[in-house]
Amino acid sequence: MTTDEHTLLNHYNITNLYPVAWPAEKDESDASEDDQPKSKPQTKRLAHQRSNSRYSVLARSTSDRRSLVPGSEKTGDGVENLVQKDEPDPLGGPDSVVRILRHRGLPVEEDQRLRNRFLLSSTTFSPTLYLSQVHCNASIESLLQGLDFLSRSIDQKSASLKVLVESNFERFVRAKSTIDNVYAEMRNQGAESSLPQRPRTHSRSRITSKGSAHFRNTSGQGPFSPRGLDKPLLSDQKKHALSKESEYGVQGIKGPLSEVAVKAEEIWGPALGGREREESLRTAMASIERNKGVLEVDAAIVNCIKHRNYDNLVAEYKRARQYAEDARTIVSGASGDRRPLTDSDLYQIVITGRMWSSVEVQIDDFKRDIWRRLTNVENPSPSSATRNMSDDHMALISVLLELGVQDNPIWFWLLSRYDHLKNKIIASFERSRVEIEILRRRIANADPPSTATHAAHLKASGNPASRDKQQPVDGPSIIEFWNLVYGSMNNLLATPGGLLGEIIEFWEKAQDFIDGRIQATLPVGPDGQSRKHHRLSTDGAKELQEGVVELIEILRGNIFSFFADPPVEDVSMLYSPLPPTTPSTPKSAIFAPYAHQDSRFRFDASHPPPPSPKTGEAWEDFAFWPPYANTLSGVQYLEKLLNLVGTAATELARLPSVSSSSGIQRGLKSLVAGTRERCSKALVAAWTRDVEKFHLVENWERAGERHDRTKMPGYFLALENTVLSGLQKIIYIPDVASKANATDIVTAPPAELLKDVRRHFERTLYTTLSDMVRYAEMVSPPNNLPQTGSTILSPPLKLAGAVSGAPERREIRLLLTMSNMQLFRTDIIPQLIAQFETNFSHKLTEETKMIKTALGQIEEKLFKSYAGPFARDLASMIHTGITSSTWVPTTDRPTELRPYVYEALLLLVNIHTEVTTTTPPLLHPIISYLFEQIILAFLSAFRARSERYSLAALMQATLDVEFVASILSHYTTARASELQSQVYQELDQRTDNSARMRLQNELPEMRAILKKLRDGTRGEFICFKKQRTAR
Repeated sequence: MTTDEHTLLNHYNITNLYPVAWPAEKDESDASEDDQPKSKPQTKRLAHQRSNSRYSVLARSTSDRRSLVPGSEKTGDGVENLVQKDEPDPLGGPDSVVRILRHRGLPVEEDQRLRNRFLLSSTTFSPTLYLSQVHCNASIESLLQGLDFLSRSIDQKSASLKVLVESNFERFVRAKSTIDNVYAEMRNQGAESSLPQRPRTHSRSRITSKGSAHFRNTSGQGPFSPRGLDKPLLSDQKKHALSKESEYGVQGIKGPLSEVAVKAEEIWGPALGGREREESLRTAMASIERNKGVLEVDAAIVNCIKHRNYDNLVAEYKRARQYAEDARTIVSGASGDRRPLTDSDLYQIVITGRMWSSVEVQIDDFKRDIWRRLTNVENPSPSSATRNMSDDHMALISVLLELGVQDNPIWFWLLSRYDHLKNKIIASFERSRVEIEILRRRIANADPPSTATHAAHLKASGNPASRDKQQPVDGPSIIEFWNLVYGSMNNLLATPGGLLGEIIEFWEKAQDFIDGRIQATLPVGPDGQSRKHHRLSTDGAKELQEGVVELIEILRGNIFSFFADPPVEDVSMLYSPLPPTTPSTPKSAIFAPYAHQDSRFRFDASHPPPPSPKTGEAWEDFAFWPPYANTLSGVQYLEKLLNLVGTAATELARLPSVSSSSGIQRGLKSLVAGTRERCSKALVAAWTRDVEKFHLVENWERAGERHDRTKMPGYFLALENTVLSGLQKIIYIPDVASKANATDIVTAPPAELLKDVRRHFERTLYTTLSDMVRYAEMVSPPNNLPQTGSTILSPPLKLAGAVSGAPERREIRLLLTMSNMQLFRTDIIPQLIAQFETNFSHKLTEETKMIKTALGQIEEKLFKSYAGPFARDLASMIHTGITSSTWVPTTDRPTELRPYVYEALLLLVNIHTEVTTTTPPLLHPIISYLFEQIILAFLSAFRARSERYSLAALMQATLDVEFVASILSHYTTARASELQSQVYQELDQRTDNSARMRLQNELPEMRAILKKLRDGTRGEFICFKKQRTAR
């Protein structure tokens, strides 16, 4: 394009010198100009001076404010206006003009030019269009209000602008004058000093003509400018003047540059102008152009290898092989025709040979890298979103087959995968085993949990508040141990994400290769060379099956060893360096040595953790059981472990190579059975240990609304329910046994195991009941019991003058224990027996009878332990009072009771208060029993007197016995009535007929005296009166 053409395009603002249509931008520009207000007279005058050419509308004027960017314009000095994307209504309406236009269906978001015509900040703003669209429904009143709002806004902005201009006007004038003076001096450089200079414009001038031109536009037009001179200046200064005559300052160096160019041409011309060299270069360039693909293929292969672009790599390698075949064809053709090779053929053969040599080196290195990566490649899950196809074993195998190899990559990957899984199983299990033992030793060498902590954990299953708050059932270190055991077993036995899943996936992939299902999608390589690798031999398939069986046997043996063997003694593996055969793969991070990650397993190799002390505890024989763990945490985690082992065994049994092997089937059965038996033994041992300490749970806190009982029976019931349910799931593994084909692996539990569980269940019941009695009969309870801050006498039941109840009082503990025993006999024991029979399908007929007998004996013992001392005190009072020498009245007709009667009855009042405020249901049997003992004491004391009874003595004895019998009439029993008859018979035998006859005559008077005595003591002994029930 010439300079004139470029000038025309810039002048008329067009892109083609021969346009076929009128630019649409010019119509829009005209339309926008129609909407603008009338220009000033000067603008009209300048427009009149423009060219009258018919293409003048295309010309780009310096004062044109329109921008080349659609929807925006530029000012006269070329600064583009920044139009906002949205504006509030300038008339004080809504805060978004674009939202109103969008609601009216105008595409203002897509068409920027249309949107600018509605925005006041744009130079293309159209008031008419704005009012017709935005305020189409506005009333005259709202428009007048909008006008007032707009006027106020303009006044505010004008005032601000006026202040800004006035405060900076002097700076604007001085800056303009300085710029004009500097420009004039640079332009007039080299002019004669005698020439008159253009007078400088005063920098303080504030008023200029609006029609005057810019100084730069007029400085070169005056009579004193260089252009106005008749002849150019010949001084050296003019050579550097910024004028057209001096070529704008480069005239001085133009001559030396021309001389240098001439000299260079004289020196280098002959060397660059040889025709022969030109022809040679042309030939070389033609050959290079013709063999451009040969030269590019080497770099393309290197780039594909670098970016692991296997598809393009194979295509480029095929292209390189084709070039090599073409070169061989040329040589063979020339040799067969006995003709010489042309220069072009020679050049092609040479560059092809160099290319092929380099390609072979690159491909060989690439193959070695693929073989290395194929050794350690993992099997990513097809559903993984982060699957890298360049690391997929199928992609690597396909590349090797496509490039052509001597060894079978399929068989190589299968063997490498087998070795990798084998080493991974052994290394992962051994490391996990040692880590578990380290943590077990640290727990064993630490202080055992306190009795208060142990009791709090045992109450977790029966405390609703604890269940709601997810209170842990054991100590933090023990829970940490359980989580480590479960996490290690899950990493080994989990189907998705564990080693077992990798073994199953490996077998499925190997079976697909054996059956040939995958080979149909694999390439055959160059000239079908790789087709021989698609087939696996019969011996190879047999070896694969044996390898999978070996992997399963290794995994099964390690898991069985962990549960069946005692804890390991050697833990040096944790601080020994890893062997070179330890797998290092992307998934091996799961089984990476914790010694490099977890501070729990970092220790000095010279000071390893000491072995756990041998104290004879049952947990010392189990590697999977944490020291001092309770039954609740054991049930929770052993259930999950058994489900994990059972599920893994059933998954393995479904594999064809395992189902056809009776030996592996027996091994899987023994794995489940052995693990079940060991877990059950560990659990029942901990169960017995916890029950032996379960009396520590008793803190004598009342059970809810039943203030006559404590919370201990509820805690015991919850513990037993949890353990029985957990044992049932551990022994029968119902979640696994319900699956298809699981009956061959999860067999019925042996009778010996069920017998052991039944024996421990009975032992827990007897131990708990006997410990309750022993703990209640203690003179003072131990000081290390967990306290709850509550007293035995609950506030609603405390009475004035009642006996103070506290856990330290033996009588209170005996009463509460008797009440708890009744709950055990009527509710808890039958419920637990029924649950045991349901869970384990075994009837406990004889055991139930024995337990009921034992309960009866225990209740009788507790009753006598409480009431026996009171009975002895009452008997002592009565015996002392009756055998006293002052017992016989001195008058012929006694009218008062002896003091011992009141003492005995007051003791009964205290007992009545204590029982009523502690265990009201036990009141009647206790008072009835003591009433019988009182009558028996009367009989024994009357027999102890040696003399015969006179009439006064008979009357006194009758008053004492009848008064006590009348006060305690509500608690009379058949035995008490019988004993009372024996008392009267004894008195009758120890007197004569005269006294007997006279006593009959005194009976009416004695009844009156007895009534008077009862009325006199009605308030003291009202507690023994039968309470009337509301109808």
